[in-house]
Amino acid sequence: MEVAKVVLTPEAAKLIQELKALHPDFIFYQSCGCCDGSIVYVYDRSDFKLGDNDICLGCVGGVEFYMHKKQYEYQKHTQLILSVKPIDGSEFSLEYGMGKSFELQSRLFSPEELEELQRQV
Repeated sequence: MEVAKVVLTPEAAKLIQELKALHPDFIFYQSCGCCDGSIVYVYDRSDFKLGDNDICLGCVGGVEFYMHKKQYEYQKHTQLILSVKPIDGSEFSLEYGMGKSFELQSRLFSPEELEELQRQV
C-alpha cells in the first residue's frame, strides 16, 4: 500500500485545474514563517528558487508539493490534506484574486501507515 504524504480534496483538484489553465508550471510550497504561520503558497516554478533544505513531499494533481526540511520534521507524522477555503489568501500566491485559496489540514498517520512510509524511503 502506497501512503501519500499529501492528498487533496475534490475542490482543491478543481482549483488546481483552473490554475493550470492560467499558469501551466507551478509548485506548492508550505511556508514556515513566523508572520504567516504555516500556509501553502502557489508559485510559478520560474519565480521561486528551491534550496538544498527544501524537500518534495510528492505530487498532488500533477503539481509538486515542497516544504523546508525543518518544517517537515514537525509534520512528518501527519498526512497533509490540501483543501480550499472561500476567501482570497496571500497576494503572493498565484490563486490570489480568484475568491478562494488553498489551505492545509492534517491528520495523524496510523502506526501501519508510518511503517509503510519507512519502507517507502
